[in-house]
Amino acid sequence: MTALAIMRVGKLKSFGNVGGSEKHTARLQDTPNADPLKENIRLIGNNNDPSLEEIVKAKIAASTKHKPRKDAVLCSEIFLSASPEYFRPHDPDKAGEWNDKLMWNFANASTKWLQENFREKCVRAELHLDESTPHIHAYIVPVNDKTKKLSHKAMFGGDGKQASIKMSKLQDSYAKGLAHLGIERGVKGSKATHTKVKEYYQAVNQEPLTLELDRMAPKRGETAQQLFERIKADPKIQSINHQLADHRRIVELERRASQRAIASEKLRQQLEKRVIELEEDNFYWKQQADKLRDLPLEEVAWNLGLDKADIGENRWKGLGQVIGINGSKWYDFAEEKGGGGAIDLVMHVNNFNF
Repeated sequence: MTALAIMRVGKLKSFGNVGGSEKHTARLQDTPNADPLKENIRLIGNNNDPSLEEIVKAKIAASTKHKPRKDAVLCSEIFLSASPEYFRPHDPDKAGEWNDKLMWNFANASTKWLQENFREKCVRAELHLDESTPHIHAYIVPVNDKTKKLSHKAMFGGDGKQASIKMSKLQDSYAKGLAHLGIERGVKGSKATHTKVKEYYQAVNQEPLTLELDRMAPKRGETAQQLFERIKADPKIQSINHQLADHRRIVELERRASQRAIASEKLRQQLEKRVIELEEDNFYWKQQADKLRDLPLEEVAWNLGLDKADIGENRWKGLGQVIGINGSKWYDFAEEKGGGGAIDLVMHVNNFNF
C-alpha cells in the first residue's frame, strides 16, 4: 500500500492553550499512551530553551507592531507524519516499531520543509518517538510579513473555500518535500485532505477505545459493500470522540480491517475518508476542552461558590481557599499553589487529582 503524507494544522488562541500544548508535546505531564522508555527529539529549538509560552511572547513582541487582537491566533500548531506503510513497510500493523533510517529521512525532510516554508517563524519542532508511529509537532508564530500583525488566516486560510485552497497548496508543498522518500499526497480534493485540527492525543479519564478485529472480519456470504456499511455503523466507531487515548492506533486497526475485506480501490478510498472524518470528531472534542480553558476565571470562581474578597486585587475566597486571579492565571494563597486556565482552577478548588 502506498505511504501517504499526513499534515494537520491547529490554532492556539491563548497563552493558556500554548502552555497546555507544550505540557503534552514536551512531556511535562503524564501521557498514558506514551512509552516512557523511548526518548523524543527536539528538531528545532534547544532542550534548555525557555518555555514555549515565553518564546511565543518574545517572538510576537519582536516581530509585530500591533497588540494582538482578542481573538487572534497566537501560535499555529502543525502535526506532520506519514502513514505506517512508510515507517515499517514489512509490517505496518506493528505499532511502536520502525526503520531508523526511514525515520531519520522523514525527520530531516520535514525539518527542511518547515525551515524553508516558515523560516524563523517556526519556533519549535518536536519529533515524537514514544508512540505508535513517528510524528512531529511544530509551532509557528503566524506573523504576516506585510502587515506585521498576527494572521493565522493569511498563512493557513480562514474558513470555507479560502481555507481549503490554502491548505491544499500547503499539503501539495509538504507532499513534494517528501516525494523523494516515496511518500505521496493523499486523495486531492477529498473532504479529508482539508481538515483543520487541534492536538489529538489522550482521552480524559477514559480507557483507550479498541476494536475487536474478529468481530469486524468478513462473514460468510457478506459482500464488500455490506462489510463496509457494517463497519461504518459499528457503535464503537460512531462513539470515537474524546474517548480516544491514541487515535492513530484506531486508524491502523480500521485500515487493517478494510484491507482484509475491500477488494475495490474505490471502496478502499471511501473507508479511508471515513477514518479521517472520525479523526475530525476526536479533534473537535479536544478543541471544546481548549475553549473551556479560556472561560473567564472570575466567572468560574463565582460558579464554584467563591466570594469576591474585600482585600487584595481580584481575590476570591471560600472553601478554605483565598485565590487571586490575574487574567488566565490564578494563585491559592492558602496552599501557596498556582496554575492557569479554567479547567485547572476547577480541579484545584474541587480537589480533583486527575
